[in-house]
Amino acid sequence: MRHHNHGGEGRGGRCDGEGFRARFMHGFGRHGMGRGGGMRGPRIFDSGDLRLVILALIAEKPRHGYELIKAIEERLGGAYAPSPGVVYPTLTLLEDMGFATVAAEAGGKKLYSITPEGSAHLVENQQMVDGLLKRMEEAAAAQGGSKPQLMRAMMNLRLALRLRMSRGSMSEEQLRAVVAAIDAAAVAVERA
Repeated sequence: MRHHNHGGEGRGGRCDGEGFRARFMHGFGRHGMGRGGGMRGPRIFDSGDLRLVILALIAEKPRHGYELIKAIEERLGGAYAPSPGVVYPTLTLLEDMGFATVAAEAGGKKLYSITPEGSAHLVENQQMVDGLLKRMEEAAAAQGGSKPQLMRAMMNLRLALRLRMSRGSMSEEQLRAVVAAIDAAAVAVERA
């Protein structure tokens, strides 16, 4: 049986921030990457934390889901961006809880805003919200000034390679072109 925790304590029951820092530093510490040098890292937020962060961000101003993903990535110095598969269900949950409202815009985009109930929930949890935002700031500083756009570019290259490889084998000419493009990028980065 799964229990939902709306308070903020996550696995292990700690909400004092030490668990967040330990997970963050273990996963992204020296190398700016996830476990084992890969791009996928540890859980950054405990249960309920992301919900409070998203609620705080839409309290600042109404936002689209994509804007929330980018805002969180920016506040964490590019070290982590929640996936749409996490953000959109969280937004739906906030809406179901009565903490957020959604307005459909042209093009099918949804703009999320905080409700009076959501504002009251933030006030009730202000200490926790402040702690989460502060730890996100500290996590960004721990990145040593890495830029979100650099992390995005690295992930774009990785995704492009995966997509190309998933289409099947390449001809010799295609393989040479991909290798040349990667080698040229590496040379350009070294010279920058």
